Order: sequence, then structure tokens, then C-alpha cells
Amino acid sequence: MRVVEFGVLGSVAAWDETGEPIALKGPRHRAVLARLLIARRRVVPVPRLVEDLWEGDPPADAVGTVRTFVAGLRRALEPERPRRTPSRLLVTEGPGYALRAEPAHVDARRFEHTVAATADLPPAQAVSRLTEALELWRGPAYADFAEERWARAERSRLAELRLTAVERRAESLLALGAAADAAADLDAHVAEHPWREDAWQLLALALYRCGRQADALSVLRRARQLLREHLGVEPGPRLSRTEQDILRHADHLDPGPSDPGPSDPGPSDPAAQVWEQASASYASMVPQRARTRLESTAGLMRHLAVTGGGGLEAARRHRAAAVAAAEQLGDPELTARVIGVYDVPAVWTRSDDPAQADRLVGAAERTLLLLQPGSSEAARARLLATVAVESRGTLPEGTRALQAAHQAVESARRLKDANLLVFALNGLFMQTFERAGLAARRDEIGAEITEVAARHGLFTYEVLGHLIRLQAHCATADFTAADRHADAADALAERHELPLVAVFTTWHRALRTATTEPPQVGESAYRAAATSLEGAGMPGLERGLLPLALLCLRLHHGLPVTADPHTDWGPYEPWARPLTLLAEGRDQDAVRLLASVPSPPGDLLYEALWSLLARAAIQVDDRPLMRRAQRALEPARGELAGAASGLLTAGPVAAHLDALAAALAPHAS
Repeated sequence: MRVVEFGVLGSVAAWDETGEPIALKGPRHRAVLARLLIARRRVVPVPRLVEDLWEGDPPADAVGTVRTFVAGLRRALEPERPRRTPSRLLVTEGPGYALRAEPAHVDARRFEHTVAATADLPPAQAVSRLTEALELWRGPAYADFAEERWARAERSRLAELRLTAVERRAESLLALGAAADAAADLDAHVAEHPWREDAWQLLALALYRCGRQADALSVLRRARQLLREHLGVEPGPRLSRTEQDILRHADHLDPGPSDPGPSDPGPSDPAAQVWEQASASYASMVPQRARTRLESTAGLMRHLAVTGGGGLEAARRHRAAAVAAAEQLGDPELTARVIGVYDVPAVWTRSDDPAQADRLVGAAERTLLLLQPGSSEAARARLLATVAVESRGTLPEGTRALQAAHQAVESARRLKDANLLVFALNGLFMQTFERAGLAARRDEIGAEITEVAARHGLFTYEVLGHLIRLQAHCATADFTAADRHADAADALAERHELPLVAVFTTWHRALRTATTEPPQVGESAYRAAATSLEGAGMPGLERGLLPLALLCLRLHHGLPVTADPHTDWGPYEPWARPLTLLAEGRDQDAVRLLASVPSPPGDLLYEALWSLLARAAIQVDDRPLMRRAQRALEPARGELAGAASGLLTAGPVAAHLDALAAALAPHAS
């Protein structure tokens, strides 16, 4: 399903997953979209839409016109949706319409969530998150509908929340000791919003902490005058008290033990103290527009990515933004460093965000072309490794990605750079799927990664090496060896606080159970393992994995396939759906689907998905597809289908090949 991002913090807009604007046609179309966005996924009845759009004076055909607007929006937002199939985004429900956009895909909802999340954050983190939130604003909320009655309440609410965010950011800057930055922001803020008493108080405090007592008192006098003249009110007690405190140099106006600034970060944990002090120093000493901030951001994201699901999602988002910002500056050396520093180990061969991966590959390739001859070989190798890692899930035979992987490995060996070598080997691992049956080759790569990483203290890559070897041993049903690598990965994860490792080791143990125990025990193990995916931040792994595992389990044990038309197969639907259609008795639908089904992608589930196609082809006597499956699976005859993933299996590949041979035998010439 196409991902659409919606923007209301400015003029109402929409963008596709590549960041390209979506044409929303005329003002009435945009008004319908804005009204539905204000409803926050709730249904807006058609009569209400008519009333809001024409404010009590609708034309005779208003209902039909609204339906025309909705149809136009659907075509714009979901251009690839087949005709006569229901929309999943702009839905018809009951008496009206609802826009089912995820909160994360609407800038106003992201803004609200981010501001709310800063309430309990330490000052340095609060400044970062609030800055990020405020940068979402492109102008006044719902700017093109400022005069519409139905938009007023929401516009006012968002505007108030923005002002609160500005003031909360200033408070956090003061807590960090960055009084000059806070004063600069607040000076512009009070000029535009002179009725904000809290803002005047914060500005006076910021000026006082900058050693500008006279200016602080002048600000308070100006606030008093403006409040009296324009609002006819006296300053509140907080402003009056601040003025008196400044006149007597009250101790509490300076950062102290109760104010977690750089002189006393407050937390008793030494690590927290160091973090607060270092963050405060960085925020105050490195200019906001300094290019080094992009490099620092990318470097921080590589550590954030291994902290858990939320960290992984945030790291992907901020990394992409940092790369885009670096490219805009037109400095290929900087862009190369920003791209290359993010050498986060990757073990799953299906991208969590294919569109973003494509953009990163494009940025890396453009940067390689722009780098001057004689520039750093290591920088070039990191860009090549990035191309290889981010091009995962494609059949790499003869492709640029495979070439890039080999070039990166060669450079790393020549430079004797251990960090670069494990990153490049990770890229090579992602490109070892040009055919089935390559578990042994991947085991060799995993063994080298483990050895190099252990020798140089690169613990995240040491974990990666163990997980790759775990997968390879599962492919050959050597679960004893796989268990050793799972235990080693778990031990490293516990020592170095790497929570996402448990997702893979938990699923490995479920696979072992499904292979060695009765099917009902295996099903329970898979369902339990599926809970480890909740909040893991890995959509490329999560969607459709449990139903695929249960389908493969039934094939492995020779059980009939069960069909549930509501199952979400995620990215595996083209290869799982034919079998379920056959189970429903819809043979002709299965035949039509098999006639156009693509070959499975080159990834860790290659053999499993070919096994599903093989079984479906046998049932409908599709001999060309049976022969394709036979050729694809033959190199993996000695493996368990799908077990190279370390997650699931459809049983021995040999059993599927024997079934294919038997089905083809009567037709052999």
C-alpha cells in the first residue's frame, strides 16, 4: 500500500513516499481533505461536509459534488488502486467518509506526539525533540483555510501548542546553560505574541543569566506596559515576583542543584551526568548551522539504532534527513561521511523501508560520482558497502550491488581497516542470494565477521556474525551448532544492552521447536515468538511473518492448508495466496494468480517461497512453473526450505523436489 504523508502545519499538502508533492486539484478537494484530517480518522457525515464547504448555502447537487471531490482525492492519493476496489485510505463508512491516515503520517499528529513526549525528558533531549517538532511548521496551521469556521478551533489549538513548544524549548535551553540562545529565540517570540506572560518571564530570566540585568528589568517593564495598554490587565504574580528577584539577585535565578543545567546535571547516575554535561557543551559551543552537526547526528543514529524498536525507527528517520540535508549543502566529502558513518549491522534481508533504502542508494551513488579523484578510498568503500547493504532483497547476479560489495571488501582488505571490513562483509552477505543453497557461503562470511569483530572489540558485528552463522546452521538442520551461536549472541546482547537480538534468537528457538516437536507445539512456539516483534521497529520482518510461519509449518508436517481470506500476508502474499485460494476451492483464481506470480526475491526466504509455489503448481498441474521451481530449488536439495532465515521452515527441500519430480514424471518424454 502506498504511503502518503499529510501536512497541515502550513498550507494543506500531501507527499508520496519519495517526498514528491501529490497534486490535490482544486480548493474544494483540498477543503474536503482538510476537513477529514481535522476529524482525526473519525467519520464525517456527508451532510456535515456539505454544510461546512458551503456554509449553509449549498448548491442543489452538493451531495453529488462532494462525492466527486472524494473520488478525485482517491485517485490522487491512491493512483495504483484497481478500479472498483475499496479505498484503504479515504474510506466510505456509514453516513460519510473518513481518512484513515496513520498519526505518524500527519505532521500535526507527529508534532503533538513529540511535544507531549518531551514533558519528562532531560533538557538536552527535550531541546533536540522540540527543535525537530518545531521544524515541521511551514506556516500557520491550515493556512489556506484561515477564514473557514470549521477550521478555527483546530487552528487555534495547534497554534497554542506551538507557542507552548517554543517556550518549553526555551526553558530547556536555560536548564542547559544556553541562556544566550534562549534569549535570542524568546526576543522574537514575545515581539510576535506580546500577551504571553510566561514568555516575558523566561526572556527576563535568560537576559539575567547572560549578565544583562538592566535589559532583563527593561523587558519586564515593557511587558507591563504592553499588557496594560493592549489587554487592560496587570501583570500576573509571576512577572512581578521575577522583577523583585532580579532586583535583589535572588540565588534561585542562577542554575543550581534544583536546576539541571551544565554545572549540576542532577541525576545521581554518573553516566547521566556525563551525558547531560557533554550535551550541554555541544549545544552551546557548536553553532546550530555548523556542518559538523550533521556528522554528529549520523554518528549518534548508529548507536540509537541498536537500542530497541523506537530507537531503530527514529534512527532510520533522522539518518535519512541528515543525508538529504548533507546533499543539499553540495559538499560530497561531507555527504560521504554522513552516509558512511552509519554502519549499523543488518541481518534481515528485506528492507524495513524500501523507498528510503532506494533514496539512500541513490545518494551514495551520486556522491561516488561527485567525489574528486584521489579522495579517501575508505570513504568510497563505505559508500559502496552502503549500496550493497541497502540493496538487500534483490537478485544480485551481475548487478551493481554485488559489484559494490566485492569492491568494498577488496578496499577494506587492502587498507587493513577492521571496521570497514565487517561493514563491507555485511554488504557481501546481503548479496549472497543469487541462487538457492548458499548457506555454506554465508556461514563463511559470518565466521570472518565474528573473528574480525571479536579481535577488534566490535561487539555489534560480533553479534551479527553469530546470527549469520545461526541462520546457516539452521539451513542444514544443525540445531546444536545454531544453538551455540544463539547463546553467544544472547550473551553479547545482555552485556552490551542490545534488545533487538532477542527477536532473532527467540524465533530461532521457535523454529527448532517447530522442526523437532509435534505441530501443535510448534504453532504455540511461533505464536509466542511473534510477540517479540511488537514494538521491534522492523516492519520488513514483522508483517506477514506469523501466518507465513504457520503455513510453512503445515506444509512441513503434511497437514492440509487452512484458508482465512482476512489474513494479512504482508509482502509474502503473492507466494502464499495461491495455496490459500486452492484451500478455498477457488482453483481458477489460483491458476490466474500463478500465471503472473513473480519469482521470489533474493533473500533469506527464497527457498521457502519457492516451496510454496512448487506445492501450488503441483496442485493445478502447472508444468512450466513446476520446472521453474525444480530448477530454483535443486541447489538447496540438502537444506531445510526457509530455515536459512533462522525463523521458519517448510520442511526439507528434498521432499519438495521429490514431489515435483513425481508430478512431472508422467509428462516426461
